[in-house]
Amino acid sequence: MASTLIRRIGIAGLAIVALGAGLYFGMRDQVPAPELVAAAAINGLALPDADGKERRIDEWRGKVVVINFWATWCAPCREEMPEFMKAQREFGSKGLQFVGIAVDQPDKAKQYVAEIELNYPTLVGGFGAMELSKTLGNTLMALPFTVVLDRKGAVAHTQLGVFKPDKLDAIVKQLL
Repeated sequence: MASTLIRRIGIAGLAIVALGAGLYFGMRDQVPAPELVAAAAINGLALPDADGKERRIDEWRGKVVVINFWATWCAPCREEMPEFMKAQREFGSKGLQFVGIAVDQPDKAKQYVAEIELNYPTLVGGFGAMELSKTLGNTLMALPFTVVLDRKGAVAHTQLGVFKPDKLDAIVKQLL
């Protein structure tokens, strides 16, 4: 009697595992992977630049794109921007494109961009850009937050906090 009970429990357990596996493999093709959702969200994005002209992230498809969410009031954001400008000068001709997304008011972003003579485009997303950054993995909704896209537009790396120059260099060189 005990062996019959053990056998039934074993068969029931196998049935549950088989059902779970069937559901997993059946549903897997119906639900997009988070990376695909993130890539679609960022590549389809259109925002005004600091001058009010609408720009689309996918206009830089074919390049390695480093998208940096920043704000004028964010000291760590301001700290890393000179390194981004340096990398843009060094690797821009090899297919690297930085794009800033200002989580700020348009006039403040435009003033700061002019003040530091930023050498890459800045789009103005306002505070709504934080929600976009969340879909890209910024679960803490903090700044700075950076997303690196490969030449096909896939998310290759995300970085919360200051992007250290040596780490940025290594990632960029690998993707170029």
